[in-house]
Amino acid sequence: MRFLCIGAGAVGLYAGASLATAGHQVVFLARPSLEKKEGPQEVCIRFPGHGNLYANLPFTYSAEEALTGGPYAAAIMAVKSYDTATAAERLAAHASSAQALPCILCLQNGVENEAVLSDFFGSENVIAGTLTSAIARPGEYEVIVERERGLGIAKIHPLAATLAHAFNQASIRTRLYVSAEAMKWSKLLTNLLANATCAILDMAPSEVLAHPGLYRLELAQLREALRVMSAQGIQPVDLPGIPVRILAWTWRFLPPQSSRLLLSRAIAGGRGSKMPSLHIDLHAGKHHSEVEYLNGAVVRAGEKLHIPTPTNALLSKTLSAMASGEISPTAFARQPQRLLQWWVY
Repeated sequence: MRFLCIGAGAVGLYAGASLATAGHQVVFLARPSLEKKEGPQEVCIRFPGHGNLYANLPFTYSAEEALTGGPYAAAIMAVKSYDTATAAERLAAHASSAQALPCILCLQNGVENEAVLSDFFGSENVIAGTLTSAIARPGEYEVIVERERGLGIAKIHPLAATLAHAFNQASIRTRLYVSAEAMKWSKLLTNLLANATCAILDMAPSEVLAHPGLYRLELAQLREALRVMSAQGIQPVDLPGIPVRILAWTWRFLPPQSSRLLLSRAIAGGRGSKMPSLHIDLHAGKHHSEVEYLNGAVVRAGEKLHIPTPTNALLSKTLSAMASGEISPTAFARQPQRLLQWWVY
């Protein structure tokens, strides 16, 4: 199969290079703002303790050039959520026919990207997906698979089974889901956990979960998200490598002291001292934050359903203000009590 991979960050490089090493053809469409390097680039996927995979892959910085190089069996959308509309506009401006623009597999975090893409290309051309493996990008063309889990794809699309087979060929364990909404919202729950709080406070996930007050805040944001899901008739589902249903049950029903102990052990074996994506972006000096598409998405859905989500609102507004420069990125550094004083629940 021939794929167009839109975005050359950690997820895009991992998905695209994995497919390429399995014999598929992959072309990358990267941001025009990136330094343009002519010719194919060697992408390296590192599996600590298990060796490396290499693939020489073509990169283009022009949507027109990328689409002209088609046709493609499918495209993979792997840009940050705040870049979705811009990437879609670039593609739509140069799509001359249905053949030029393939169906798009959306591997982005959040629950709203598919709707944005559907507005541009039609819902019949958008496939919901989610990647649960933990991927880091230490170099421009290098990724490290820190924790291999797998990938989910919404089963409803006619191309879903074909895509799942391609990813399984590429040694990415792939599962099909009957409900795209359940799959995406379940992934959102995992993205909320020890993410925005770590970025705001400049504290590791293990530190956040070890703090009783901060754990109550974490639990509150998750329970708000679960209430929003329930009001939409969406139930958590297990994702590749992540027992989301059990986690959701513990968040809902176990006393905080019990669920904190269980979750702290799980995080220690997973992320531990590793900083989450929102922290990495903030302290890399990026002026946008995906918090608006994670916690912010919970807030917007809650407003439509008349469900209060004050904890998610606090985290979204605070971190967005830090990213934009309205609040200093160090304003809350290692000051849990200051953040908790702002929290009204």
